[in-house]
Amino acid sequence: MSVEKISSNINWLGHDSIRIDAENGAEIYFDPYQIGTNPEADLIFITHDHFDHCSVEDVAKIQGEKTVIITEKDSAAKLSGDIRVVSPGDTLAINGINIEVVPSYNINKDFHPKNNNWLGFIVEIDGVRIYHAGDADFIPEMKEINTDIALLPVSGTYVMTAEEAIEAALAIKPKIAIPMHYGSIVGDDSDAEKFKQGLKGKIDVRICEKV
Repeated sequence: MSVEKISSNINWLGHDSIRIDAENGAEIYFDPYQIGTNPEADLIFITHDHFDHCSVEDVAKIQGEKTVIITEKDSAAKLSGDIRVVSPGDTLAINGINIEVVPSYNINKDFHPKNNNWLGFIVEIDGVRIYHAGDADFIPEMKEINTDIALLPVSGTYVMTAEEAIEAALAIKPKIAIPMHYGSIVGDDSDAEKFKQGLKGKIDVRICEKV
């Protein structure tokens, strides 16, 4: 499966919420928050327990009997069902999808402390690696990330600014970068556009229409 094809199956649901429609029919979500009607989830990844990332109400909208939730202990305590509790450094495979758990934290603010062991994820779908950074600044670990597609926050305040996200993208060197964490609570379309313009001619940036 090509990176281009997979990228066209990535849907931005607003804020940090992402849905990936895998070619095998699997529906994969990250941090569902204030979402509308969507297909039942096969996998739900939750990066940390802040209300706009671990939304029990939104998980319930897409959770079925076979849904697997992958998250950290704080979020797991709020949820029910088939939950896999993970920490940075863990690897696992579910339904043929390889998953790497990586750190996600702030370095110049206190909203997401490193010692909370909150999460970013790299998932490999049909041979393509996709990185969801969670709520992070440009942290040193990003220089070691190996991914084809990078989903990076750009709004500032609680996460990287667009300028810092540009630096992160240049360090990660994905084939495609997709901005997120804007348009709800903090940040707007101008942050995504600033990110795209800063990487023009260097990295292919896709600004997704909200679905």
